[in-house]
Amino acid sequence: MQANSIMLCPRREHVQAVIGAALQAADPREAVHRALRLVGSTLEAGEQRIDLAGVERIFLVGAGKAVENMAIGVADVLGERICGGVLISKYAPAHGDLPMPAVVERLTGGHPIPNEDSLRATRQLTNLLQSCGAEDLVLCVISGGGSALLTLPQPDISLQAIQDLTRLLLASGASIEEINCLRKHLDQVKGGGLARIAHPARLITLVLSDVVGAPLSTIASGPTVPDTTSYADALAVVDRYGLREAIPGTVRWALEEGQLGFRPETVKPGETLFARTHTMIVGSNERSARAALEQARALGFNTLLLTTYLEGEARYAGQVLGGVLRQAATSSDPLPRPACIVAGGETTVALRGEGYGGRNLEVALGAVEALDGVENALLVTLATDGEDGPTDAAGAVVSGQTLARARELGLHPAAYLRENNAYRFFAALKDVLLTGPTGTNVNDLVFLFTW
Repeated sequence: MQANSIMLCPRREHVQAVIGAALQAADPREAVHRALRLVGSTLEAGEQRIDLAGVERIFLVGAGKAVENMAIGVADVLGERICGGVLISKYAPAHGDLPMPAVVERLTGGHPIPNEDSLRATRQLTNLLQSCGAEDLVLCVISGGGSALLTLPQPDISLQAIQDLTRLLLASGASIEEINCLRKHLDQVKGGGLARIAHPARLITLVLSDVVGAPLSTIASGPTVPDTTSYADALAVVDRYGLREAIPGTVRWALEEGQLGFRPETVKPGETLFARTHTMIVGSNERSARAALEQARALGFNTLLLTTYLEGEARYAGQVLGGVLRQAATSSDPLPRPACIVAGGETTVALRGEGYGGRNLEVALGAVEALDGVENALLVTLATDGEDGPTDAAGAVVSGQTLARARELGLHPAAYLRENNAYRFFAALKDVLLTGPTGTNVNDLVFLFTW
C-alpha cells in the first residue's frame, strides 16, 4: 500500500490497519463462507434449505471482478459435488494455486467496456444454463463489473453499438443505476434474463454489492432478479444527458420500439420463474465501512460513519469531505481528536478533459485546496477493487501539505481538475495509493483521519 503521505504520517501503521480491515471485510471467499454451508446433505444458503439428495446436478456460474474468490468460497463448501460451470472475470485465472474444480471453466472478459471475450464467455455460460433441468441446482456468484463481463446483446444490436453506448454513458456522468437501466433493455442476460435462461433449474445467487444501497436489480444489471424499470425509463436517461442523437442508431431504434410495445420487456416481479430463485447480499460497502471503524476504535480513534450513500460529482464530493476533515482537525467537531470518519458510496465524473484518472483520484484532488495548511490530518480515497477507472491506482492521499508541495513542483489542482488529470497530479507527488488488484469490489471508501 504505497503513498508518500501515508509513509510520512506519524500514525501510518494505524492508517494502513484501518484500510486493511475494510478490505478484509470485503474478502469474497469469507463473504461466501458466512452465507453458505453444508450440514450433512443439506445446503444452507441464508434462510434457504436445500436437500442435495434430491438434486441431480450442481452447476457454478458467475461474473464480476471478485467472481474467482467468490467461486472458491462455493467450492470450499461443495467441492466435487459441482458438476460444471463457467466463471467470467476481468483477470486471467491463477490456475494451480486455488481449489477450483477442474470442471469449472474460468474465462475472461472486458471491463469497463465489454469486448469479444465478454461475448464469447457469456455465450458459453448461457449454453451451459440452457442444458439445465428442473432437478438441477445452479449456484450463481455476482460482483461488481458483471455488467461488462456478462454481455449478450439483443440479436439485432452489435457489440460495437454496446461499446459505443457504454463509452458515451461513462463520459456523461450518468449514475450506475441509469447506465444499467439502459444495459438491461439491450441485453438478453440482464434484468432477470439469466434467471429466465436457467429456468426451470433451482437458482441461488450470492452477490457482492458494488452499488450504493445494494439494490439487487442494479448490481451487475440484475441478471437473476426482477426488473422494475421500463424502456421508457431507459429513454428518459438518454434524454436526460442529451444523447438521443449521439447513441448508435440500432440502440435508439430498439429503445423506441420497446417503448411502443414492439419488444418484450425485461423480466418483471411476480413472474413464476422467480418461485425457484433466491438472491442474497453477502458483502457490501457498509460492512467494510463498519469493519474499518471497528479497527479504528480498537486503535484509539473516535469514530463516525458519515454515510454509505456518497454520490454526485467527484470533485465536489472531495471539496465537501475536505471541509468535514478541516473542521474535525481544527475544532474537534463532529468528533474530538484523534478521529476517524468514514464515507462510502460511488461518485461520478463528467469528463471535460483528456487527462488520466478515476473518480477516487478526482475526489482526492477536489479536497486538496480545502485541506491546505491543516495540521495532523489525512484524507485517503480507496476503490476497493484496487483500480480506480482505467488506472493502476486505488485512490490517493491528501494532507494539509499537499497543496504547498504541489506548488513547489508547478502543479495547480484547478488545472488538473479541468483536464480530469488527477492521476498525474498525485503521481508527481508520489501520493497515488497503490494496492494492486484486491480481488474484491464493494464500491469506494473515503477515510478522514485527524490526530
